[in-house]
This record gives sequence, C-alpha cells and structure tokens, in this order.
Amino acid sequence: MPSLIYIADPMCTWCYGFAPELVTLLQGLPDLPVEIIAGGLRAYNKQPLEDNLCATMQDHCDRVANACAMPFAATPVLQPGMVYDTEPACRALVTARVMAPEASFAVLHAMQHAFFAEGRDVGDGNVLADVCARAMAESGFPVAPEAFKDKWMSREMVLATAEDFGQTRRWGVNGFPTLILERNGRLDLVTAGYVGTEQLIEQMQAVIDGETVPA
Repeated sequence: MPSLIYIADPMCTWCYGFAPELVTLLQGLPDLPVEIIAGGLRAYNKQPLEDNLCATMQDHCDRVANACAMPFAATPVLQPGMVYDTEPACRALVTARVMAPEASFAVLHAMQHAFFAEGRDVGDGNVLADVCARAMAESGFPVAPEAFKDKWMSREMVLATAEDFGQTRRWGVNGFPTLILERNGRLDLVTAGYVGTEQLIEQMQAVIDGETVPA
C-alpha cells in the first residue's frame, strides 16, 4: 500500500508554515498512511546564535508570517545568544511516534505552535513534556508529562532520533519540509521545501501519474 514519508523538524520555520498546506492535502487522502521522520535541522548545535544568523532566521519567520498567515509570538522567538539545538524537539517527536504513532501530527503541530506562536522554549525537557503530553491526551492517548519525559530522556529515544537523522542523510534530504511518496519500496519526491496547497496537490498528482517533480 502506498504511504507518505514526511521529513520535518519541529523548530523549522518553513515546516511550521507548511503545516496547513499538508493538512489540506491529507484531508483529501484520508486512507493514505503517513510516517513522520525527524530531520534534524540544527541538531546537536551548541553555538549561540550570532546577530547576523539571528536576523536571517527572523527574516524567514517574517516571510512565513506573510506567505502563510501563521501566528508568531510578539517577541521574536529567535534571539541572539540562544542555543538553537533542534535535537530535543526532534527527539520529542520521535518519542511521541513510538508511544502513539496516531498522535504524531498533533504533537508536531503542538510543538510548532508552542515555539513559534507562543515563544516557548521547546529545547527544554519540561516544556516539551507539558506540550507533548497535552497534545497526546487531546488525541486520545493520555500520558503523564513525567512519563513522557522519562521516555524522551531514555537512551532508546536518543538512538532512535539519531537513526532518523541518519536515514534523512541516506536519502539525500538536506532541507525541510520534504514529502516523499513510497510505493512498493520506490521513493518519489513530492516536494523539497515549502509550496502552497494548490501547487502541492498538483505535484502530488504529477507523482501519482508518474511524472518527476523538480527537486
């Protein structure tokens, strides 16, 4: 059976903007399974943001806000001096996928909203446990924040997250969001990067029809 592979990072600005476009696509394909892979945009980064990089990333936020009408916190979430390590949030996504695959999208969207719209630090384990446990419970998979955090901190989840990053590299994916259609072991690119709903649907149809989508 065909399935979609969605490679994203919870702290990726354009993945945040892509969320409603992907939701619209999936609403028209309710029976198509989707697996979310954590891409690791800036995983394991330990260097504080410098002014120039922070300005560039804030420009991305402004472009997403304008192009996608997505809400952002009044105070810019990306500040000089912030350590922008996306591994903890990616690991929370992997943890949710292991604990309750059906809640993966809810958890991803909850982390995105917490980070970009509310300005919360989703690199913090306590924040992640609160956000993710709440999203899972609202999806019908109740879990205590403490239990989620314990799982998130486990060596099992650290290694599973690193495997997601490794698989992403093996596929040659170096940008997010990326959407791939899998059919009997064949992988076809639907989109590498943000596209609007209309273009996304067109590209999905082109892949189904056997055409090649430009990378």
